[in-house]
Order: sequence, then structure tokens, then C-alpha cells
Amino acid sequence: MTRELTVDDLVLAGIALGAGLLAAFLLRMLLRWLGRHADRTRWGGDDVIVDALRALVPWAAISAGAAGAGAALPLTRTVQHNVNQALTVLLIFVATVSVARVVAGLVRSVAQSRSGVAASATIFVNITRVLVMAIGFLVVLQTLGISIAPLLTALGVGGLAVALALQDTLANLFAGLHILASKTVQPGDYIRLSSGEEGYVEDINWRQTTVRNLSNNLVVVPNGELAKTNMTNFMRPEQQLTIMVQVGVGYDSDLEHVERVTTEVVTEVMTEISGAVPDHEPAVRFHTFGDSRIGFTVILGVGEFSDQYRVKHEFIKRLHRRYRAEGIRIPAPTRNVSLQQGAPAIPQQRTGGETVPDETARLHD
Repeated sequence: MTRELTVDDLVLAGIALGAGLLAAFLLRMLLRWLGRHADRTRWGGDDVIVDALRALVPWAAISAGAAGAGAALPLTRTVQHNVNQALTVLLIFVATVSVARVVAGLVRSVAQSRSGVAASATIFVNITRVLVMAIGFLVVLQTLGISIAPLLTALGVGGLAVALALQDTLANLFAGLHILASKTVQPGDYIRLSSGEEGYVEDINWRQTTVRNLSNNLVVVPNGELAKTNMTNFMRPEQQLTIMVQVGVGYDSDLEHVERVTTEVVTEVMTEISGAVPDHEPAVRFHTFGDSRIGFTVILGVGEFSDQYRVKHEFIKRLHRRYRAEGIRIPAPTRNVSLQQGAPAIPQQRTGGETVPDETARLHD
């Protein structure tokens, strides 16, 4: 110390430290009040900013109080410098974490407010957070008097070795960026891969894409594999899609009557069932003279891929009930097999040195 420590020095240091703690408490209460008001707004960005300030501002007040307490004490120049440097590093660390939280939260908030924005995947949120943390780390080094130029040079030289060692990881990273940038797949889309996996895309991060199938199981697909495989996206370019239901009626049916009744059922289902498209135009198309029936296709409209099961279920039930009420028959294929005794003999066939008698059968459809 530069001189003897006195009671006045301790009192002044205590007052400075207490003032910093009191200011931190009052500022935190103020920010909590601002947070309640921010919750009432439609924009989510103010919630993120207030939440980050709630962590940064109290620490800044405490650091200011500690710096004032250090200045009140008769410390040597070296000790005073070390104390100030430690408090500065603490503030830089807290500020870096807060800025990273703000930037990541704003990216996520913008993605939620705009449908189909590529940043809705956590890959961009994570990349943004890592970049902010890296900048903060470099600022800390510079504050401590450590030159970052040699470090950047070493990172540039060693980057090639790291890239070679992490080929698969980097391939998945850039594949994920390419997928999102091309807007072929976004979180929330329902996709089907050529390998058979299908479901809703939950997230695309730096390494893998997570897909949730209809049974609520998660399927993890590396981004590199997703970029190379054939894929069907059932929500692009439009979320609404059409489904086809195959139906058949007997040859004795009045096809005009069948078409009219089927169209009425389609209109009823499209209007009353959740997930159907009310303005969908009913479409019935006859296409096949089958063995026992005339086949036709009914085209239905659904809001998204998973709605088709409920819409198809209700349509089949209602169509079957209406056909029974209208007397329209839906025939099932039948086949009669008649075996006759004492039929004219046919020359026997030899198989493997054994004699096998033939039986004569007559099939009637």
C-alpha cells in the first residue's frame, strides 16, 4: 500500500461498494418492471433486450462500486491496475454473453415473425452466438495486453489442418447452410426421403437435421446425406395439396347418379371436416373398366400432409353410408372354383422320374 490503511478508507470503500450493490438492486427492479411492459408488446425483440440488460446492468453497477472501493483504498499502482483490469475483463465477459444472447434472440424473433425465413433453424443462431463469443474473447486478450495478431496468424495456418481433420463436420455444416439458403427445406416442412424416412422437420443445426415422424419419434439425418438424397417436400411450393381416393361401382350403376352423389359427399366433407379445403372444387374421374366394377378417382383437397388421414377417413365413411342409402352397389371381386370328377384324362407328366397325374379344373369368374 502507498500509506497506512485507515478507518476512513474502509468507510469510503464500504460506501462505494454498498452504493454499487444498491444501484444493482434498483436497476434490476427497474428492468423487471420494464420486462413486464415488454411482455405486452407484439414484438418479441424488446423482451430479448430487456432480458439481456437484466444480466448486464447489475453487474456493471457492482463493478463500478468495486472500482470505487478500490480507488478509495491506498493500493499500489500495480495492484490498482490489476484490480481495474480484472473488473474490465469481468465486464467484457458479461457484455459478450449478453450481446450474444441479444443477437441470438433477435435472430430467433425475426424468424418467428416471418414464415419461411431460413434463420428459424438453430444453425444460424448458433453461428451468430459463436461469432460474438469469439469477438469478445479477442477483446479480452487485447485488454490483457496479449497481442492477437500472432494468434490470428496461427489460427490461419492451423485452420487447414483443422479443416482436414473435420471434413465430415464441415461438410455437414455447409450442407445445412446450402439447404437453408436454397429454401428447399425449412423447419416445419413435411418431407419424405428416398430411403423411406418421413416427417416434420424439427430443426436444422450445424451437423444434422432432426425429423419428427407422425408417431412422434425423432429421426436424425446428417445434413450431408440430406443434401445428396432424393426428397419430396409436401409443403412447397404450397402447403395445401390434393389426395386421390380410388372407388369402384358395379356395371349396373347409373354413372351420372354416381357422380352426382359422390360430388355431394365431397362438398359435404370439404365444408365440415377440419383440415379440409372448403373452396376445393369436387373432382370425380372415371378411368377403368375392371373385372367386376367401373373404377374412378375422387380428388380431395387438404390443408397439409397430416390432414389427409382424417379427411380420407371421414370421406370413406360418409360415401359408404350414402351409397347404401342411394342403392349404389360397390361390388367385391368373386371367383368360383369347380372341380369335376371323371374328366377326360390328359397325358401324364413325368417329374424327376415319378408319374404325376394331372387334375382338370374349370374356373368361372
